[in-house]
Amino acid sequence: MKARATTRIVIATGVAATMVVSATACGRGGNGAKTADGKQITIGLAVANLQADFFNQIKQSVTAEAKKKGIKVVVSDARGDAATQVNQIQDFISRQVSAIIYIPAGATAAGVPVKAANRAKIPVVTVDRNPPGEPGKSFIASDSVAAARTLGDYVAKESGGKGQLAVLQGQIGTTPQVDRQKGFGQALKKAPGIKVVSQQPADWAQDKAYSVAQDMLQAHPGIDILWGQADAMALGAAQAVKASGSKKKHLIVGFDGDIAGLKAVRRGTIDATMVQQTRKMGRMSVNTAVDIIKGKKVPAEQLQPAFLLTSKDKKKATQFINTHP
Repeated sequence: MKARATTRIVIATGVAATMVVSATACGRGGNGAKTADGKQITIGLAVANLQADFFNQIKQSVTAEAKKKGIKVVVSDARGDAATQVNQIQDFISRQVSAIIYIPAGATAAGVPVKAANRAKIPVVTVDRNPPGEPGKSFIASDSVAAARTLGDYVAKESGGKGQLAVLQGQIGTTPQVDRQKGFGQALKKAPGIKVVSQQPADWAQDKAYSVAQDMLQAHPGIDILWGQADAMALGAAQAVKASGSKKKHLIVGFDGDIAGLKAVRRGTIDATMVQQTRKMGRMSVNTAVDIIKGKKVPAEQLQPAFLLTSKDKKKATQFINTHP
């Protein structure tokens, strides 16, 4: 009996989190797009963590595109907790939403919500992260392997092919972490003079990256290149370099092109980032969900290019800040 009571409390908490966020995320009500049986299309948007600008940009794009089409959107914010997200998506299933746009909060148990939705015959479109072994009907993301390879080529060129590299990794096992590691590694194979002397996870967080980078710099004073697998971690690394008091030039690069990262590149706080087409991915996820609902075939993967932005191109940085791709 005690175990059942606990389960009810957890589910109720997940539902409450969904309700709080979704109250301001609706389309135009009864005049919206309809399913084949005449019901209004309702999309459940399960976001990993709305505190991250990257995910918030996707949420804003999804809700704007849905509003144009008269589609209702219910939004849940897992706040980085996979267990909470499982319960939130179960709530979507109970509401009988027409489709789910799913950004997994982590790698562990990421496939559980997809299995549950599949059993309920609710299609799932995955964005940015795709559960291994249980993918969505269509996966929309940046081509992180190619983008990270481009970034690695930039680092090799700017460093003259030599240096000691520290890597601040994202959440281990998530799609972007795995793919970015792979692509950057491919570039480094062509620059054997760059040695990875330290790599540790900082879980996409700036404060954790600051602490991790401080430890790296103390353990390996020769580090002169730092790569944060997200802009937040690159910013944490830049803070650590500044706090160290080192007068040595450090090459610092990130990935994502979120607003804080774009501003940091424009200032020269970090040297480069890869700008993802976040807004486009949000629009695509809505349109893909609608296509699936209407019985159309969709690609299993829809990978988009990301753009290299360096501190030398301040005009382009300002353009991206004003109108994010």
